[in-house]
Amino acid sequence: MFYYVIIGMISLFSFLVSNRLKSKFKYYSGLQLQNGMSGREIAEKMLRDHGITDVKVISVPGQLTDHYNPKHKTVNLSEAVYNQRNAAAAAVAAHEVGHAVQHAEAYSWLEMRSQLVPIVGLSSKFSFYLILAGLVLQASVSFGFQIALIGLVMMSIATLFSFITLPVEYDASNRALNWLSRTQMLGHDEYEGAKDSLKWAARTYLVAALGSLAMLFYWGLTILGSRD
Repeated sequence: MFYYVIIGMISLFSFLVSNRLKSKFKYYSGLQLQNGMSGREIAEKMLRDHGITDVKVISVPGQLTDHYNPKHKTVNLSEAVYNQRNAAAAAVAAHEVGHAVQHAEAYSWLEMRSQLVPIVGLSSKFSFYLILAGLVLQASVSFGFQIALIGLVMMSIATLFSFITLPVEYDASNRALNWLSRTQMLGHDEYEGAKDSLKWAARTYLVAALGSLAMLFYWGLTILGSRD
């Protein structure tokens, strides 16, 4: 019962944070920049200011598809962020360049996360199925518990990944805000809007990490309890 209460609280918190983030970005998307720069232009200037010349800023379709690709060295901005000239676009563009700066400076947490990406891709796909298969087989074969345990280990890697993501995302936001403040790229209200947007975006990663930990805890108790 305690577990379900925790999961319910995390789910509710996730819903509230997600809705709040959407409303914040919608609001700050209406706060137009006095400097008239688009998200693409802000990203390109931040790259130049950090002496990064081998990273391209490109537009990608969709919403909330913004990301930095360390393999291809591209700052990928969604169409709205790439073209628009508002506080929300400035925040997202600068944040993604923050990841490019991390990459250029060999930021340890980013390198650790990048190394886990291939493993997490596999563990996320198969961990749940291995746990279920192990629990079902445990009733008839002796190695069912070991199969479930392997699934649990794979799930723990995905949980670890979600927590490693936290310092990477918070640091990228801090780099973005420090640059925006230092260069006086934005007016006071625009800067506060960008700061507020990134604060709520970071909270979505925190909720995701807590949810992953709660799920790992639940399946761990289920697997260990099945041996009794």
